Amino acid sequence: MPLVQIVQRRRVVVNPVEPNELDEKLRLIPQDDEDQGCWGTRHTLVLLGFLGFANVYAMRVNLSVTIVAMVNQSAIPHINQTAVDICPVTPGSDQSGLVKDGEFAWDEYKQGIILGSFFWGYVLTQIPGGRLAELFGGRKLLGYGILSTSVFTLLTPFAARASDTLLIFCRVLMGLGEGVTFPAMYAMLAEWAPPWERSKMAAFAFTGAQFGTVITLPLSGILCEHGFDGGWPTVFYVFGTLGIVWFAVWMPLTADSPSRHKNISKEEKEYICSSLRDSIKRKSAPVPWRCMFRSKACWAVGAANVGHAWGFYTLLTELPSYMDNILHFNMKQNSFVSALPYLAMWLFSLLCSTIADLLISKQIFRVITVRKIFNSIGQYGPALALVGAGFIGCNTVAAVILLTLAVGLSGASYSAFQVNFVEIAPPYAGTLFGVTNAVANLCGFMAPYAVGVLVKGNQTLGQWRLVFLIAAGVYCVSNTIFLIFGSSQVQPWAECEDLGAEESIHVEENEESNDFLSRPFPYIQPDTLF
Repeated sequence: MPLVQIVQRRRVVVNPVEPNELDEKLRLIPQDDEDQGCWGTRHTLVLLGFLGFANVYAMRVNLSVTIVAMVNQSAIPHINQTAVDICPVTPGSDQSGLVKDGEFAWDEYKQGIILGSFFWGYVLTQIPGGRLAELFGGRKLLGYGILSTSVFTLLTPFAARASDTLLIFCRVLMGLGEGVTFPAMYAMLAEWAPPWERSKMAAFAFTGAQFGTVITLPLSGILCEHGFDGGWPTVFYVFGTLGIVWFAVWMPLTADSPSRHKNISKEEKEYICSSLRDSIKRKSAPVPWRCMFRSKACWAVGAANVGHAWGFYTLLTELPSYMDNILHFNMKQNSFVSALPYLAMWLFSLLCSTIADLLISKQIFRVITVRKIFNSIGQYGPALALVGAGFIGCNTVAAVILLTLAVGLSGASYSAFQVNFVEIAPPYAGTLFGVTNAVANLCGFMAPYAVGVLVKGNQTLGQWRLVFLIAAGVYCVSNTIFLIFGSSQVQPWAECEDLGAEESIHVEENEESNDFLSRPFPYIQPDTLF
């Protein structure tokens, strides 16, 4: 390998190390942040992002629980509950008298359509949301996205009682508003998160979704039983109101970037901006669509996103139904037990983010190695747990443990492909996430629709086994693609414009794609840097 000389404003390096590899190492050496204190403006941003996504998911998943109380089970045809492939109803799980029969005669197929309709709108605003956030900033986009979702959440009970069609339309509009939120946050993280803090900041902000799910599922069960206006409408009134309150706090306390924040300290602004100097790109630059779609790294992170989405949404929308129809938990038990997997996911994702950033900042492993390890935990792990859940039969305790593992282990993905968007294309992180998430969230309505078709009038262990095995297969295929083609290097088409051609010419689009875990497995020792 010939010697390469890289001359930049801040350093001169002559080393037989590949330029991109060297630049990655130098970027990941943490700057001196002793003067930043324990809490900075970026931490406030991430905390509010955490609370925002908690509310976003509260409004998204509450229907998964309330639909159990909304449906009139006696009006729906069921198969013979004495069939061999049905778990017996034990006295302790008797559901009588806890929640009165619902108002709506929706069979499993109709329930799948209603649960999935949110994603019809959610998919449509992913790509425009990401690009708008890059061009104009993510603060207002994220804020107004959650505000609109909150308003339509408040209107949901009225829409449901008016007609099935109006309810579906209301859920589609909720999806349109919520679809811009995640791309907007990715665009903001590209402006706010130093490279060695990305895993923790991204994981903490986005795991608000799991925290919101943990709180929402049991609280929704309680409100369905004790709330006013028939119980279940209270769920939508409470979470819709909380979303409006969050909006009132978010708007005055955040900004699109450190340079536009009025109250950030000079030290913190310099700390963030200096760490991201090599990633800054003119916001008006057009998106290199052709290069993006030809990039193996983009296809890899997209595949990982699709696999995660299929498994996650299958369980997110249908787990309460499984707990109700197969394991025969009553409403209160159902809501609490359904929350356990998301509590595990939330805690595990925070643990993984801390370990991932430590491995990167200490240069123990290469960045891509860390991403692939945690993505394997987050997708192969759930696949194994779902296979076990499919064959465990009527062992309630074992089924709950395996489903908790299936969801909990997927939390490792927040330190893997979920951060990868910002790494491979910092200037276009919002757009790239929007494109891949639009495809991934097709699973949001395909998964519940598929479950509805598979178990319609046939809620048996065999049918649910098929549901779990399909999800496990998708997990395995998607992670294998990420292992083969995944990268953590800034892609050539996403390089900042002021970098010299002499540095960028050495960038190979597939610099790591054919390297299973970017061998050599350990990070090269720091003394080889200079």
